[in-house]
Amino acid sequence: MASPGSVSSGLQRIGRAGHQVGVASRGRIFPKHRADLLEAAVVAQRMQEGLIEHTKVPVNPLDVLAQQIVACCALDEWKVTELFELCLSAANYSTLSWELFENTLDLLAGRYPAEEFAELRPRVVWDRIEGTVRGRSGAQRLAVTSGGTIPDRGLFGVFLPEGTRVGELDEEMVYESRVGETFLLGASTWRIEEITFERVIVSPAPGQPGKMPFWHGDGPGREAELGRALGEFLREIVALQADEAAERLRTRHSLDEAAVSTLMAYLDEQAQATGVIPSDHTLVIERFRDEIGDWRICIHSPFGSRVHAPWATIIRTRLDAHFSADLGDGFGAEVLWSDDGIVVRLPEAAEDLPLELLLPDPDEVEAEVVAALPGTAAFAARFREAAARALLLPRRRPGQRTPLWQQRQRAADLLSVASKYPSFPILLETTRECCNDIFDLPALRRVMAEVRSRKIRVVEVETPTASPFARSLLFGWIAVFMYEGDAPLAERRAAALSLDPELLRDLLGVEDLRTLLDAAVVDLVEMELQRLTPERAARDADELHDALRVLGPLTHLELAARVGSVSAATLQQWVDDLVRHKRVIEVSIAGELRYGAAEDAARLRDALGVAIPMGLPTAFTDSASMHSGERPLRDLVERFGRTHGPFTAAQLATRLGLSVEVARLALAELVGTQRLVSGEFLPGGSGIEFCDAEVLRRLRRRSLAALRKEVEPVDAAALARFLPRWQGVGSGRSGVDAVADAVGLLQGAALPGSLLEADLLCQRVQNYSSADLDLLCSTGEVVWLGAGAVGSHDGRVRLMFRDQVALLTNPPLSPEDSATDEPHHRVLREQLSNSGASFWADLIAAVAAASLPYDEQTVVQALWDLVWAGDVTSDSLAPLRAKVLGGSARVATRSASRSLSGARSRRVGGSTARRSSRVSRLGPPAGAGRWSLTAPLFLPAPTPTEFATQRALQLLERYGVLTREMALAEGIEGGFAGVYPVLKLLEERGQVRRGYFVDGLGAAQFAKPGAVDLLRSMSPDSREPHNDGFDSWVLAATDPAQPYGAGLPWPASTGRPARAIGAYVVLVDGYACAYLERGGKRLLTFEAADEHEAWVQVLAAFVSPASSGGSTTSSSRIRRLRIESINGESAVTSPWADALRSAGFTDGYKGLSKGA
Repeated sequence: MASPGSVSSGLQRIGRAGHQVGVASRGRIFPKHRADLLEAAVVAQRMQEGLIEHTKVPVNPLDVLAQQIVACCALDEWKVTELFELCLSAANYSTLSWELFENTLDLLAGRYPAEEFAELRPRVVWDRIEGTVRGRSGAQRLAVTSGGTIPDRGLFGVFLPEGTRVGELDEEMVYESRVGETFLLGASTWRIEEITFERVIVSPAPGQPGKMPFWHGDGPGREAELGRALGEFLREIVALQADEAAERLRTRHSLDEAAVSTLMAYLDEQAQATGVIPSDHTLVIERFRDEIGDWRICIHSPFGSRVHAPWATIIRTRLDAHFSADLGDGFGAEVLWSDDGIVVRLPEAAEDLPLELLLPDPDEVEAEVVAALPGTAAFAARFREAAARALLLPRRRPGQRTPLWQQRQRAADLLSVASKYPSFPILLETTRECCNDIFDLPALRRVMAEVRSRKIRVVEVETPTASPFARSLLFGWIAVFMYEGDAPLAERRAAALSLDPELLRDLLGVEDLRTLLDAAVVDLVEMELQRLTPERAARDADELHDALRVLGPLTHLELAARVGSVSAATLQQWVDDLVRHKRVIEVSIAGELRYGAAEDAARLRDALGVAIPMGLPTAFTDSASMHSGERPLRDLVERFGRTHGPFTAAQLATRLGLSVEVARLALAELVGTQRLVSGEFLPGGSGIEFCDAEVLRRLRRRSLAALRKEVEPVDAAALARFLPRWQGVGSGRSGVDAVADAVGLLQGAALPGSLLEADLLCQRVQNYSSADLDLLCSTGEVVWLGAGAVGSHDGRVRLMFRDQVALLTNPPLSPEDSATDEPHHRVLREQLSNSGASFWADLIAAVAAASLPYDEQTVVQALWDLVWAGDVTSDSLAPLRAKVLGGSARVATRSASRSLSGARSRRVGGSTARRSSRVSRLGPPAGAGRWSLTAPLFLPAPTPTEFATQRALQLLERYGVLTREMALAEGIEGGFAGVYPVLKLLEERGQVRRGYFVDGLGAAQFAKPGAVDLLRSMSPDSREPHNDGFDSWVLAATDPAQPYGAGLPWPASTGRPARAIGAYVVLVDGYACAYLERGGKRLLTFEAADEHEAWVQVLAAFVSPASSGGSTTSSSRIRRLRIESINGESAVTSPWADALRSAGFTDGYKGLSKGA
């Protein structure tokens, strides 16, 4: 099946046949599609002629070198010099330098720090004094279980219920499959009975239809040598006469008659579409608009993907740099390459594409590729594979499947660490592999040099739709972009086309085009379509005839409206001349006398039954079915849609003199073929309307452009005024409903546990009571999940409604990847898995039963390891408060706990009393409550489309106006590009608006309609006349409502402000005036502080001696503040000292103090 891709592969495949002495090997090639047939024809010829491609061997692959050094040292100690000499004796490493060898040893010996990435641990011991190297403990097991060079794809094993292995399935196919589905594997059909973490359990389903399985893999790519041969073949075959070409295909290329006719038709169609066929002497650059109006640029070239991949990498980088100035950093050109060329997709805003961006200078090819590599998906994917080969990402357990997404995540973490060290061997190896093994840079340089010398000519064409060659290129678009998630962690790009568009439309609901489409735009477009604008007016009789051919029959008044300032007499003369020369006919339609083009005569007669004049040429009177595929009425209806904006069935019926029912039937047929679209389109309209698909695209584009121009951008301070208002800061609402609304805005965000209530919820809920949040948690409506520890007593948590958990955050990592695979972790996890939700006493009993230490400190630490990893949660926030707040809260809770424990001991008697001195039955406050695993919260698992959609909607809900910087600050996987496809479709459906809302934050800004109005009201020019006051806040630096350091850059200062836990920002009228570091000892002021001196009073009011003991009501104020330095100077001598004293601060030891 399919072209072998190379001569050597073809000979190897066919060589498997005829494995007997004296028997010739025979085989047949069945191409998958026409482009595949083209390559197969060339490969077949070269197979018969024995023209095998030149063989290359990898030179100095450092990942395999690392693996082999570990294997060598696993059992024996080696002299470093002897080990180096051994390496030089292998052909691949005969040119290995001592520096590279030493760097690899440094890697294996742990020279690079492991604190940032646990997997970066030493594998060997290098005694530099003695000059010896030996394996560390576990090196032998590591070399045996993780050795080899074949990449791990995370395949699922397929097994029968009794354990017999059937085969393997790709991870992505399994994720898209459900229990009960049938699929083909081998020669049989199988039904899925169960899907577990690492295997698929199936049963035979003979006779049942099943879907075809698929596997993702990396093809080797066409060699440039074969590419030139294919180009030469194309150049020669198109120069031959048809019979000569057919004979050559039959004799020299071994094609049968069906293949000959198919290939010749393919080449003929391409020649008709573009006028020229690409070859080894010709590159064709084809340009056309896709179905949504964006430009696609296809570079047709035969030289193969090993040339096209680096070429496309250069193009992507150049386009990003070229357009980012106009379109903002959110712009990202999508580039696809294959063996047959390159496809570039540009947003509709990018109209002009200079040719020089597509054709790099041959002298700069290598430098541009190397510079662009680190940010590509190919680099990240190869880094993952190289790291695995170098034993940096070992398999945890032999035979156990490691999901591919987890491998990517671990590799991305390692890459983020390794990128800090330019000499890191695996970075060098990845670059070497990409440039030498994956890409063919010398061949690319040669192609570009021949373009520069004009030995290869470049032909540009613009086509209305994709040519046959272009359609073949586009066939592989989704498959290539599916794994863009392999990009580096900090720059990872989401795969826009991996989202299921149909599912996305279902999730986002019905398009609200009535509010999206601009009425003025609709009117203008219809005037243009109807040739009613001055520039489209007919200037002579010929142009009047053209108008009739395009628009259909018109009345005399309608003709007069389309000739501009031409006099009535001149118009009449034109009409008379056209009628006299049989170019225009008079017909009666719907009771009106109209003039129509003579070319429409048969169509009007056959579709509408109108009488046509005598004496017309036969070409105009032959049955319309001869010219219109037996669909004359469909042609008229389609033309009506093509020349009008949205219309109703009644309007069409009136125009053509049909019954409404007949009109509806004709419209339904065209909707079924997607020539027309039905829906609710016109502003102020009602009922179902119809519109030509291309016209609707034009209306949508222009309406969106009009909306974007409508909004005058506000300054950064307006955004800082807007966000607190949008998120309900100081809203004055109270009670459990207000708490639920606040959770709805904040859900999914990783927030510091120590600030969750005291600095975040209390800012949004007046008289906030922790009992309200406890009620939501205890009833199961709201859950909280750990999102990583911060130090030993704090961490980040996510509050979420239970049904949103799987849609807003990823499932926890496996125990091996989250460092929660110690004995205590396993025992606690097994207890919760087997027994369900458990109390402290149950957890202690399980640990004790496993003969492990069960003192409070050890068990609590293990439990919170699982909590911060996201594996375990509680139905109460009390243990979280005890963990992150400590102090009086912990003492009060612990006292009550101890009292209850003592009472229980007295009731049950001796044995428990003896144990109570070691461990409390109710446990410490941080272990109290009922604990459970979070895994059920992630079931059923959402599709990637559902996940991306809900994530985008939640970001819009939280911020109202979403910018690239805000998305990046959230730390979401994929960054802004991860949610961009959803945001773009939301815009197209009228559910969000895109525009330049905030000055200086790039062009890619999206906002909810209501948010735009509120944001604009925050501008000084739009401020309500009666509003003379300013909003002033002291917000936690990490509060999502505080935009500085995330959506907005920090203002200039003498220090280094950051969104640190425990720090505060003083905002006055949206301007950041002061920054209070954690602990309050150091204060920074910003430029706005001089203009808005009220910040001093705002900060002073933030210090309040609020009561703290035992109250269930949290306070956002701090009880005491002592400032020791301001802008690096002593607080008592600072220029701000007097203002602070006036606000209530007093001189004290080392600074200015206020509060108890």
